[in-house]
Amino acid sequence: MQYLGEILSLVVAVMWTATALFADQASHRIGAMSTNFFRMVFSAILLAGLLWIAIGHPYPAYADGKTWLWMGLSALVGYVFGDYCLFNSYIVIGARFGQLFMTLAPPFAAIAGWALLGETLSWRSWLAMAVTLTGIAISILSRSGDKHHLTLKLPLKGVLLGIGAGLGQGVGLVLSKIGMQHYAAALPADAPAAFEWAMPFASTMIRSLTGTAGFFLLMAVSGMLPQLRAAVHNRSGMKYTALTTLFGPFIGVSLSLMAVQYARAGIASTLMALTPVLILFPYALIYKQKITPKEVLGVIVSMTGVALFFLL
Repeated sequence: MQYLGEILSLVVAVMWTATALFADQASHRIGAMSTNFFRMVFSAILLAGLLWIAIGHPYPAYADGKTWLWMGLSALVGYVFGDYCLFNSYIVIGARFGQLFMTLAPPFAAIAGWALLGETLSWRSWLAMAVTLTGIAISILSRSGDKHHLTLKLPLKGVLLGIGAGLGQGVGLVLSKIGMQHYAAALPADAPAAFEWAMPFASTMIRSLTGTAGFFLLMAVSGMLPQLRAAVHNRSGMKYTALTTLFGPFIGVSLSLMAVQYARAGIASTLMALTPVLILFPYALIYKQKITPKEVLGVIVSMTGVALFFLL
């Protein structure tokens, strides 16, 4: 099907917009760590069921050690570090601004691709990064005082968490790409035909299992395990966590891996990065918050940077 990758990328952007809204609600109810842990557990269960139906095995069949290594690393960077930062940024600055910082993911991905895969990073790429950063700056900086000093209108903690989220997402995507290359190389000649579309879901299951272990270990070390029991009894929080799982690591992430198989990585990444635009108006309606023209301009400039980065 022509433009399948581009269509999937747009679907992913919508999925991630819904995920951000649901995750914002869940994180405020049961905490970012509990939300992430149960999100990983639910994701692994859903993916196991899907793989069982598709290929007859409720686990990522044919994945070798290198596949597990690179997909596991992508989970630790993208899920445990990146999503820890992202979900906590929702609590501090809200999903609208948290998603704005996710426009940093494509530039971070390109830098990681240069460092890990030897991909070219031209002067145009640096220009596009500058445009993206300018857009973010327009949204989060304001003038105050008689001397018109520029100051952050968001808490510094939230800004740092947002940057960490973009870093984790971008680097995690590159590590996933490496992992899927190893997965494709490990497939035997007699692998089921369904694996052509099921491999991204199997890859996501490896990430979910690693993410589950990573979040559990973090909570155990920090003495937060009792929060899991309390979270189970919060029906509203668990409902939003389940919706976050469905639209995020189950459908969204899997389709994002599928999208890069059928479209140029640059085009797919640019389309998937539309979430900060798509989230503006539903977020404003739900939380009854005013969106200023300056904030809209900042998002547009930042998205222009993302587009320039990949499409030049």
